[in-house]
Amino acid sequence: MKFTDIGLSQEVLKAVEDAGYTEPTPIQAQAIPYVLMGRDVLGCAQTGTGKTASFTLPMIDILASGRARARMPRSLIVCPTRELAAQVSQNFETYGKYNKLSMALLIGGSSLTDQEKRLDRGVDVLIATPGRLLDLFERGKILLADVKILVIDEADRMLDMGFIPDVERIVGLLPKIRQTLFFSATMPPEVRRLADAFLMNPKEISASPQSTAAETVQQSLVRVRGDQKDKRAALRTLLRRDEVTSALIFCNRKKDVDIVFKSLRRHDFSVAALHGDMAQPVRVETLERFKNGGVRLLVCSDVAARGLDIPKVSHVFNFDVPINAEDYVHRIGRTGRAGRSGIAIALALPEEMKALKAVTEMLGRDIPEMELEGVEPWDDSEGEARASGRRRGGRRRDGDRGRAAGGRKRQAAQPDAGERRRPEPKTALGAAHDTAQPDAAQPDAAGSAPQEAPEEAPEEAPVEALEETPEEAPAKSSRREQAKPQKSGAKSEGGRGRRSQPAKPQDHPFGEHAPAFLFKSVKVA
Repeated sequence: MKFTDIGLSQEVLKAVEDAGYTEPTPIQAQAIPYVLMGRDVLGCAQTGTGKTASFTLPMIDILASGRARARMPRSLIVCPTRELAAQVSQNFETYGKYNKLSMALLIGGSSLTDQEKRLDRGVDVLIATPGRLLDLFERGKILLADVKILVIDEADRMLDMGFIPDVERIVGLLPKIRQTLFFSATMPPEVRRLADAFLMNPKEISASPQSTAAETVQQSLVRVRGDQKDKRAALRTLLRRDEVTSALIFCNRKKDVDIVFKSLRRHDFSVAALHGDMAQPVRVETLERFKNGGVRLLVCSDVAARGLDIPKVSHVFNFDVPINAEDYVHRIGRTGRAGRSGIAIALALPEEMKALKAVTEMLGRDIPEMELEGVEPWDDSEGEARASGRRRGGRRRDGDRGRAAGGRKRQAAQPDAGERRRPEPKTALGAAHDTAQPDAAQPDAAGSAPQEAPEEAPEEAPVEALEETPEEAPAKSSRREQAKPQKSGAKSEGGRGRRSQPAKPQDHPFGEHAPAFLFKSVKVA
């Protein structure tokens, strides 16, 4: 089948021919006729099979007739990343050069004023990421009431990045009568639920089994016994041994991207780095340098794993086994595109055994292993032992924390110095009994060092202990009367419990009239 057989206009066919394509891919041959018919389409195909052209080509024909109004786009394409949105806009520029269609690209990191000016002139095709689109909508700069075609590209990536609530909100702002095109490389249950909610009687198209790698990619696995330093040495050996014209090196974390980038640059490799924390102009410049051959290696995170069409990528290196198994398919899909051959090599440490098993279970087969000179491999038993050892270590740490918590509980069970019970009121008999007790600070019979009694926090003694003397024990009512402050300005008899005689007026620098702040509040039983 050729492009001339699927109902595209002459303008689009001429643009496709100028791009060097004559035959459509399976997903394009199946999807384009139904899109031209106005049907909702649910497309699932592996990366590198031309999903983007399967909706851009028919959309150009559909939108060729009609006119856009200010701030009211006629079609909307929602993409998860800035790089993918820019890739879709390039497709429209390539295939729509013979049609007079206006287009706007709304992504973060770009001038908001320029985007608003473009919307004010009216656009036929609006390509946006969810965050920037909602930002402009809340500012009142865009109206979505005239959208006739909605495209959700890389829906599974939307799910991974947490954009599904934003996508649901965007869909709620659109007209109920519209054509919806839903494309994804994988179809997990959550994505299927969204498709059922957004689409109306869709035509389901699956050009290849879900979560499968392209047959044009030769996969290999290198088991590295050691640590991250040994893995970086193995990566450098592979880069020097193979004829690597251009390669993507994927890491799981942005921190690892910087470490691998600096390591390769230190060893005189032509390398650049790309991850989500970089400014948008720097990201665009880095991608252009890589596409134009300015750098040979690009160390990146999964921000470059979706939608980027860089035809001349010869190798893909998975420096880290992806935590999400489906990301493995997207990573290696950056090579072997459009019928070309490619090589994908994964490096794995023993502690990555669990993630490696998830990848092989998803693929339905083992990845062929490669022997590398100077690199000692590890077997499955060692990987399982390393993983179980880490789990046991975690339990030991939990146990230590539990014992420490238990010790704290036992310690908390004993009364603290500041939480001891208040001393009971002492009567004359009690005072005499205390006097008869041996001193706690004296050494014992064995001559051991004296044990210091725990220091108690100063507390306000009960009024009974302050008022009573060993010579007499007044009645309770009398004690209450004696506990009242004296008119002479001195404190109640006994003061803090250490003075038995009331203070004389001449002892105070204020004379007979003591200020109120000198009085100590006492509790009356």
